[in-house]
Amino acid sequence: QVRLVESGGGLVQAGGSLRLSCAVSGSIIGINAMGWYRQAPGKQRELVAAITSGGRRNLGDSVKGRFTISRDNIVTVSLQMNSLKPEDTAVYYCNVKRSGYDYWGQGTQVTVSS
Repeated sequence: QVRLVESGGGLVQAGGSLRLSCAVSGSIIGINAMGWYRQAPGKQRELVAAITSGGRRNLGDSVKGRFTISRDNIVTVSLQMNSLKPEDTAVYYCNVKRSGYDYWGQGTQVTVSS
């Protein structure tokens, strides 16, 4: 079993920054990738950023150049979000891929005001 606990998020003005962190506990051996997805009202969940166990990063087109994903240690992944836009408003979910399964955090709200 893998448990994910997210922190960060909140309300920020357009152009501002936020940092999300996700702490992973439980069965951490065999984690292939960690990352962040988001889901806005009425839209499908989409990839924001991910990082593999080998350090390869994958960012969604809409956040390239503004967001950075980092794996602070073996059990923590962070998402630095700069130059935030109102369209970044969504619930952000931490994700871990392990042995063919997806594990999800409870989600944290990010709201960007114009």
